[in-house]
Amino acid sequence: MVELQINTTQNVNINFTAASVGDRILAYIIDLIIKIAYIVVIYQLTFNLFEIDEMIEDMDHWSQIAIQACFYLPVVLYSLIFETILDGQTLGKRIMKIKVVKIDGYQASLADFVIRWFFRIVDINMMSGIVALISIVTSKKSQRLGDMTAGTSVISLKNNVNISHTILEDLEDTYTPTYPSVIKLSDNDARIIKDTFITAKAAKDYTTLIKLRKKIIEVVDIKEVQGNDIEFIDTILKDYNYYTQSM
Repeated sequence: MVELQINTTQNVNINFTAASVGDRILAYIIDLIIKIAYIVVIYQLTFNLFEIDEMIEDMDHWSQIAIQACFYLPVVLYSLIFETILDGQTLGKRIMKIKVVKIDGYQASLADFVIRWFFRIVDINMMSGIVALISIVTSKKSQRLGDMTAGTSVISLKNNVNISHTILEDLEDTYTPTYPSVIKLSDNDARIIKDTFITAKAAKDYTTLIKLRKKIIEVVDIKEVQGNDIEFIDTILKDYNYYTQSM
């Protein structure tokens, strides 16, 4: 599995697992089935049931092509439409629990989705997807050419959850909290603090630990701090769990 580290706009590093090639292929197949089903239904309704083909047969060749193209335009724009309205997911991606994200921490924009969609011509439609497959396998961030150009990647939303991956902490029954004001934090704040704390501590990134400590003190409004950076942040997480579990 390829690990992706995304630095958010709040200068917080969050680790994600890149979607596997298998998941991306299955998502593509699901999307393809949906598009084929749409074409079959549209063909049956418009050209068989309503006999649209007979209605346009007296039109010139280009007019006929234009009308037929309008019916099939949703298939051409499928990935662009769904990734835009579903925040980086097509129906296939949603089923496979994978998602398009920006690798610089910003929210993917319409322009990013347009770039990814445009490069499908090279990535997927040419050589039956071989270009995309080679690109994903050889890229350090599991990106196809469209992802590289748009600055995006596809991550997995599947989590092998255990207590170390959540905001929960193992607390003893006799645990006594130190900082009651930690209740000012939200669950999302606590999750970001824990993710950053674990990553920085493992990498011995003391600069990040100092910044994290200062930010916590500022947000929680703590006057007196006990212990070093690691002890302080560890206490904050345990105190947050103590108070929120007691509510």
